[in-house]
Amino acid sequence: MKRIRKSAAAFAAIATTAAGMLVAGGVLAGSASAAQPAGHPSTFLGQFHHVKVVASTVPANGDVNPYGVAVVPRSTGDLRRGNILVSNFNDKTNAQGTGTTIVQVGSHGGAKLFAKIHDPACPDGVGLTTALVALRSGWVIVGSLPTKKGNISGPGCLIVLDPWGHVRKTITGHGIDGPWDMTALDLSGKGVAQLFVTNVLGGILGKHHTMHGGTVQRLIITSNSKHVPRLLSSRRIGSGFAARTDPNALVIGPTGVGLGRSGMLYVADTLNSRIAAIPNAIFRRSNGGTGRTVTKGGKLMGPLGLVLAPNGHIITANGLDGNLVETTPLGKQVAVATVDMNMGGAGNLFGLAIKPGGRGVYFVDDFSADNNLQLLF
Repeated sequence: MKRIRKSAAAFAAIATTAAGMLVAGGVLAGSASAAQPAGHPSTFLGQFHHVKVVASTVPANGDVNPYGVAVVPRSTGDLRRGNILVSNFNDKTNAQGTGTTIVQVGSHGGAKLFAKIHDPACPDGVGLTTALVALRSGWVIVGSLPTKKGNISGPGCLIVLDPWGHVRKTITGHGIDGPWDMTALDLSGKGVAQLFVTNVLGGILGKHHTMHGGTVQRLIITSNSKHVPRLLSSRRIGSGFAARTDPNALVIGPTGVGLGRSGMLYVADTLNSRIAAIPNAIFRRSNGGTGRTVTKGGKLMGPLGLVLAPNGHIITANGLDGNLVETTPLGKQVAVATVDMNMGGAGNLFGLAIKPGGRGVYFVDDFSADNNLQLLF
């Protein structure tokens, strides 16, 4: 375990509060989990039959290819509770790994720029990925996997923004190697948060090339509104996931990640059309490898975004068609919702978030000129 500085109080806070807070709603940053309404159907997706565009995610500088989606949990600074943050991966020329903006979308429509990021401390540039969380303390954390002239230019970083969208800290190294997606256990009320980050560059950059360099890293940071977060520790809790470069998607590897009520971490193993489960993710001291297979194949087609529904089921967005798939923790695929029919939907979907109150699923669509946030309701 790479420990930056011992903090007995922080680790005690996690140990004493995590179990209870996981059962209560709203502790998973960006997940917006809530109790199911009375009379709900046996599946979460089964209650929704409509799709609408909430807003365009293209800011004034023309950034496109929306990736990350996170619901704001509390109003502070320029952030408004219930609004949705969306990170852009491409610039206006559609060059991958060069997007620098996060937009804030109102729950009833309309969008405005939250952050335009320039961060010299992030190795070799900025290209914002699906790794995006908003903590109750007001801090927003986003991953970067940059490119230059179409080639991956460095391992990237995590960028910490204040509630006004200003860069306040950059986290590099400590297992961060192409941060592709992220979720958080938000214990900001106790002064800490855990970040669970999927990485895709472990076997792509560096001397030792492998097709199975995808990893999952758990970071513990301080989290309170008065002080810039500090990294307390970092541990690799998953590895061996398939990852490779791709002419269309730049890179494909482990993507969506979600934390279940029991501390089970679910990972979208994209290249294998598989959902993996790493047990005891909050407390584990060992590397869980590629985890246990929850489900594989079937309606899963290159799953990318992943979020936990209020009923505990796993919702994933397919990368190879326009479907959302719902899977139980026991591995049964129980529902499919087609949300994108553009050219079959392949390559259009990415990040996901549950609408507060469990009243729908937010998803991004980057088909052609769409580049917007939509809602299944």
